[in-house]
Amino acid sequence: MGDTEKSLLTFPADSVIISENEINPDMFKILKGNVELYSGYGTENEVLLGLLGRNACFGEFGLLLQKPSPYTVIAYSDVILYRVVEEKMGDFIRENHTAVLQMMKSMANTMMVMQGHINQLNEELNERNRVNKQIVGRNKEMLKRYIYNR
Repeated sequence: MGDTEKSLLTFPADSVIISENEINPDMFKILKGNVELYSGYGTENEVLLGLLGRNACFGEFGLLLQKPSPYTVIAYSDVILYRVVEEKMGDFIRENHTAVLQMMKSMANTMMVMQGHINQLNEELNERNRVNKQIVGRNKEMLKRYIYNR
């Protein structure tokens, strides 16, 4: 079997291609079909993150960072994928510069969204801390009045 044949993979609809929190050392480019990305797949907290189609890439976390996948990838339809391994990344970049640029834009967008979520959480925490300080202050005043008015 040649390199090209080893690099082409097929998955029927509803197949799990990558599981959340597992390290998968490969990245994939969709040649045919569509995949769904989920967080919390199969749990009560399941969230559909997106649907990817032809020429889109996924699995970059495992390939580039050797980190667990932040999402589960499910074949939405029958798919044909081109598997990219670390040793072939240079060739992939040269042959797929448009896909790599899109992947970089997607990663940058994800970072911006995450930063927005962090900022929002910080604002909520600051507001809760402000409210908690007010409550503690009122409770101290009530205790002082109780103690000194006895």
